[in-house]
Amino acid sequence: MLDLQKLFHAKEKPTTRRGLLRAAGCGFGYLAMAGMMAEEAKSAVIAGNANASPLAPHLPHFAPKAKRVIFLFMHGGPSSVDTFDPKERLDRDNGKPCPIKLPLSFAKGELGPLMKSPWEFKQHGQSGIPVSSLFPNVAQHVDDLCVIRSMVGEGVDHGAALLQTFTGTSTFIRPSMGSWALYGLGTENQDLPGFITIKPTLSHGGAKNWSSAFLPGAFQGTAIGNAGMKIDDIKGEPIEYLLNKHYSPEQQRFELDMLQSINRRHSEVRHHDPQLEARIQAYELAFKMQSQAPEAFQVDSESEATKNLYGLDDPKTQDFGWQCLLARRLAERGVRYIQCTHSYKWDQHGELFVKHNENAKEVDKPIAGLLADLKARGLLKDTLVIWAGEFGRTPISQGGDGRDHNPYGYSIWMAGGGVKPGFVYGATDEIGYHAVEDRMHIHDFHATVLALMGLEHTKLTYRYSGRDFRLTDVAGVVASKIIA
Repeated sequence: MLDLQKLFHAKEKPTTRRGLLRAAGCGFGYLAMAGMMAEEAKSAVIAGNANASPLAPHLPHFAPKAKRVIFLFMHGGPSSVDTFDPKERLDRDNGKPCPIKLPLSFAKGELGPLMKSPWEFKQHGQSGIPVSSLFPNVAQHVDDLCVIRSMVGEGVDHGAALLQTFTGTSTFIRPSMGSWALYGLGTENQDLPGFITIKPTLSHGGAKNWSSAFLPGAFQGTAIGNAGMKIDDIKGEPIEYLLNKHYSPEQQRFELDMLQSINRRHSEVRHHDPQLEARIQAYELAFKMQSQAPEAFQVDSESEATKNLYGLDDPKTQDFGWQCLLARRLAERGVRYIQCTHSYKWDQHGELFVKHNENAKEVDKPIAGLLADLKARGLLKDTLVIWAGEFGRTPISQGGDGRDHNPYGYSIWMAGGGVKPGFVYGATDEIGYHAVEDRMHIHDFHATVLALMGLEHTKLTYRYSGRDFRLTDVAGVVASKIIA
């Protein structure tokens, strides 16, 4: 602290007015810096350590409804008018020309007339929410679902739509929602990654969809295999190069301590570069994971009843069932954000009836099993489950028996994590092409998910290249109607 008395009465060297202002200015600067550091210190809640790991749990902006997220991604774009958004007019005007001016389409030359859904819709549960016969098992849990029928995005092609769904933008490389959640909240388990994506797709943006982009590398998603791999190929080594088969844990610890000592000195010279700090933390996490990760991925250790609940006893449901069961195991071990991907199967420009039937059979039982298991374990109340594709499909036919891409009004659903159960939000027009009531743009979707996790999306920012960035850019409105 600056001692003004000594400054004024110093005999050795009289102080000029300019010197006084310069010295006092430094003092004011230190005061300002201390205030900023105090604000940052509030977010570190482990042992009150402001220099804690970037993955250490942070205080949310307000009380959260959800502690974690499981995102079930249906890559390709399921048809909303064939799943969760029935349209009587399509039944009535099947085969008639589309009554509205068509928006930008992906394959305009092959588009035909209105096409009714080949599946029957029935009301289920006390809520009476209609679900098509594609999802008989999920329909049994409809009273836990919050169905959103008014999603809107800009991406007409898969690449742009995937990027916007996961990162908020269809044209730039930006951090994914999982990375933002990890940046804002940290993770409860310091021995496992806080953001894990299971069998992600390598197409349509690939790693950009789980990238931390300009956020520190500690918030990057960790991929477990990829969409092109079989489960048996992943089980042997879920995280590539995790286990060191040549050195004992003691030898590895000694080697890592030496390396970290060098990295720490290097970090001090570089004034604690965040990217280098992230690398240091990544080394530590990788070492810790050797003890916890193998056990977390031992899905086969579950009881036969549990594995059958997820459909692991059926070759058709085994793949996605394994993903969902692994997601539950990771969720109960404190992983903050988990993605499961059913890829790349829902893009039915033709053969809609055959392919959507096949796709739904692969995921219906596993998803229902996940919802039932989370609820039985008391996890659903603070786990936000999201089911979504990158867009929906048109109410008009394409190529005779298919549907084109439709980002202008499509359905997703959420469950648990503080959303209203047995609730329908928003609506599309009478043919299911455009959202017309309570439109939920992807920015609004992201703002709402962050709000459920206790984060104010306008305050979750990161300064990069001279400006403050956020997941929702300069938009986004929380859909408070869906919050319980």
